[in-house]
Amino acid sequence: MTPITRAFNGFFIVLFATLYCTACQQHTGLDEEFKSAIYSDFLHGEYALVRGVLDSLELDDKLSQSELEWIEILRAKMHRIGLDFTKNENQILDQLKHVYPAIMVSDLKEWEKTGALEMKVLNGEKKYFKYAVNNLFRIDSTAKKQRENILGKRPDGLMDFRVKHISDLLTTGLNRSSHPGISWKASYTLTVDANAVPAGEIIRCWLPYPREHQRQKHIELISTSEDHYHLASTDQAHQSIYMEKTAQQGEETVFNCEFRFTTFPEWHHFEIPSQLKAKEQPTPGEYLAEQLPHIVFSETVRHFADSLTNGITNPIQQARTIFKWISTEIPWASALEYSTFECIPDYVLKYKHGDCGMVSFLLISMARYMGIPAKWQSGWMLHPGYLNLHDWCELYFEEYGWVPVDPSFGLQTADDSAIHQFYLGGIDAYRLIVNEGTAGEFEPVKKYFRSEPNDFQRGEVEWSGGNLYFNQWDYHLNLSIENE
Repeated sequence: MTPITRAFNGFFIVLFATLYCTACQQHTGLDEEFKSAIYSDFLHGEYALVRGVLDSLELDDKLSQSELEWIEILRAKMHRIGLDFTKNENQILDQLKHVYPAIMVSDLKEWEKTGALEMKVLNGEKKYFKYAVNNLFRIDSTAKKQRENILGKRPDGLMDFRVKHISDLLTTGLNRSSHPGISWKASYTLTVDANAVPAGEIIRCWLPYPREHQRQKHIELISTSEDHYHLASTDQAHQSIYMEKTAQQGEETVFNCEFRFTTFPEWHHFEIPSQLKAKEQPTPGEYLAEQLPHIVFSETVRHFADSLTNGITNPIQQARTIFKWISTEIPWASALEYSTFECIPDYVLKYKHGDCGMVSFLLISMARYMGIPAKWQSGWMLHPGYLNLHDWCELYFEEYGWVPVDPSFGLQTADDSAIHQFYLGGIDAYRLIVNEGTAGEFEPVKKYFRSEPNDFQRGEVEWSGGNLYFNQWDYHLNLSIENE
């Protein structure tokens, strides 16, 4: 509990907020010390206090646009964290009893301490991440073994599919230049809840759309739900299609587009670097810089990168070492919404788990720090039965140019080393590429704080009253293969 919280409880929150606002008006704006005090209470989970302060601040008509945006983002983060952390202790215990029949509250403490059972104290009440129990059996090796002893080991159908697909690719030798590709027909639908905005208001919607890439071609827009639309220019980080629609009372608002595209695999067999000549192309220096807050050369990132690659000077070998370490030491786990993280790479290194985008941010950060150009890619994984959002990246080596890397898929369960290490320099054909970069602008520009400020896979929606968050709409990608 913070000093502020100890001093002010109950109705004193309102009094404190009023005094806080009065103090604010003595400044020309919200100075950094003032904002830091508010943000400190936010980090300590004192949301009722923070909301009271923000309510009072918004009465001040002297606030600048940037200050109002700061307030908007802080409110959004509290709302989003509240949606992520919904379970109480009794619910967690009930979920664990099928594996630990005699589980008690005291048994949760160690898992909470290590972060394997993710929780926060919000307004003085302990709340657990909605997927905390599922993640526990992924993150904690002892809990995972206990679950397997009780329920048996779960088959990994996606791994089996990948290994067969990779084996077929390597056996036939069909790469990007010779593979016929997989031709897809897709329908993407975003449905805004009825009465999410007042009737008569315009809803603005950005849908994900395939981008032209050497591994993704023959893109064709078939139809849109609205007559008027805007396709983002191809130099944007996020490839989107924009539409507007008027909300109707009591009715869902539906946006849809249909399109075709063809995807190709790619892989590189890394030879001994000294036997290769560098390609005649400039080193992409813009992909060596930090891009805060999640592509970052923090002290933790630098320490791990240096310790992992100590004595290794060749960039390919450095990348291989980091890739293998992530694959073996960082298990996949369901993630909090990215917009609520302070720094994703530091979180992954502290708690030793993360989803596809989180380990991609980590790999990109480490690679750039080591002097290896790296860039973000993301969209959807299209593997049969495993359709889902997915993130990966590309690394640049002078001998090969840009090569794909998927640190989340990591090392494959196979004796053949080419299959085992395929996703370092290789990628399968089951990808929908939407993004090539993070935190880009939209066309037209989005006004309010995005539901996902870094990535873009589900869509973005807003109206004149603010952003519409993920809990106010749903999305669906329907796919068929046309050249089977």
